[in-house]
Amino acid sequence: MTAFDDIRARDERYHMRTYGRLPVAFVRGEGALLWDSAGKEYLDFLSGIAVVSVGHSHPAVVEAVRAQVGTLTHVSNLFYTEPQTLLAERLHHLLGWGRSFFANSGAEANECALKLARKWSAKAHGTPRSAVVAALGSFHGRTFSTLAATGQPAKHGPFMPLPAWFAHIPLNDIDALEAAITDETSAVLLEAVQGEGGVRVATPEFMAAARKLCDERGAVLVIDEVQTGLGRTGRWFAFEHAGVEPDIVTLAKALGNGLPIGACIARDEVADAFGPGDHATTFGGGPVVCAAALAVLDVIEKEGLVQRSAAMGEHLVALLTERLGDVVVEVRGLGLLVAMELASDAAAAIVTDALAAGLVVNNVAPNAIRFAPPLVVGKDEVARAVEILEPIVRRHA
Repeated sequence: MTAFDDIRARDERYHMRTYGRLPVAFVRGEGALLWDSAGKEYLDFLSGIAVVSVGHSHPAVVEAVRAQVGTLTHVSNLFYTEPQTLLAERLHHLLGWGRSFFANSGAEANECALKLARKWSAKAHGTPRSAVVAALGSFHGRTFSTLAATGQPAKHGPFMPLPAWFAHIPLNDIDALEAAITDETSAVLLEAVQGEGGVRVATPEFMAAARKLCDERGAVLVIDEVQTGLGRTGRWFAFEHAGVEPDIVTLAKALGNGLPIGACIARDEVADAFGPGDHATTFGGGPVVCAAALAVLDVIEKEGLVQRSAAMGEHLVALLTERLGDVVVEVRGLGLLVAMELASDAAAAIVTDALAAGLVVNNVAPNAIRFAPPLVVGKDEVARAVEILEPIVRRHA
C-alpha cells in the first residue's frame, strides 16, 4: 500500500464524507508549487480557493507564526492581546475606517455582519428589522443563516427549513434590487465578484444603486470580501472597482494565508450598535492567527502583490483567450480571480485531467473552470499553466 492509499483508506474510514476529494494527498508547498505524497510537483492555480495568496510557506508568515506560538498561543477575549489590537488598527487604516470583530472563518464573519445589521437597525429605527436582500448565485457560508443567505437553492434542499428572512434577486438587476428593499430590510449583502457563483462581476451601476438604495431606505450595505479581499482582484478590496463604500466588510481566506481567521469590519456608527455580550467567540482573533495576518499584510504591501495580481490577471486572461478563445465561450474575472466558461459541461473532467498533468484548478460550475493562483505567481508559471491546460481543454471541446 502506498502512502496515498493509506491516507485515503484511513480518511474514508474516519472522516465524515462531506468532501468529494480528488485522488491526491498534498504534503508540502512552496510559493505557487505543491508536492504530493509520492513526491510529484504541481502548479497550484487554486491556492486553497483563494486562500494562500502570499504563497505556500512564505518565510515571513512562517516566522511570525513560529515566534508567536513560542510566546503566547491563547488567552480569552476577556483580555487584551497585542497582535489582535495591531491587526484591528491595521485593517482600519487599510480601509480608512472601521472597527473589527475577529472570527474563525468567512461564514462566522458573515454571521457577525448579519447580527450587527439587525442590532443596528433596532438602534437606528427603534425596532429591529429582520429582512436581508442578497443575490442569486451568491455564496456566503454553510451555517444555517449564511446558507440561507447564499443564493444557490440547490444547496438549501437537504437543510430546509432555513431562516426565512432572505430575499434573493438576480445579480446586476437594479429594478429587482429596488423592489426587494423594503422598510423591513436591515441589510443588503453582496459580493463584488461572485467567486462560487462562477466568477460573476457585479457592475459598477448595480453596486452604486445598492449604495444609494441602502442610504435612502435605512439599510446597511454589507460587502462579502471573503474570497475577493486583500488583493485578489487587483485592488485591496473588490468593491473599489465600483467606486462604492460599504458599511460592513467581511474578510477571511487570504487574511491568514491558510490559518483560520475571519474579520467583520464595520463603520464606527454601525459597530457602536454592539455592546459587551452581544457577540463573541472563543478562538477568534487569537494571538497566533493575528500575528500571521499581520505578516500577510506586510508581505502583500512589501512585495507589491496587489499590483502584481492586476498585472498577472490580465496576462492570464489574455493568454487563455489567445490560446483557447476559439473553443471556449468566455474568459472573465478581475485580477487573479478568473473563470473560463466552456461550451459543454466538461469542467469536472478537465479538472481531473489537469490534476493528473500537474495543474491544480477547480470546476466552479459544470461548465466553468476557476483560476485563483497565489498572488506571487509569475509570468512563466502562468504560461506553464496554460500550456498544460490547452491540450486538455481541446480534447474535451
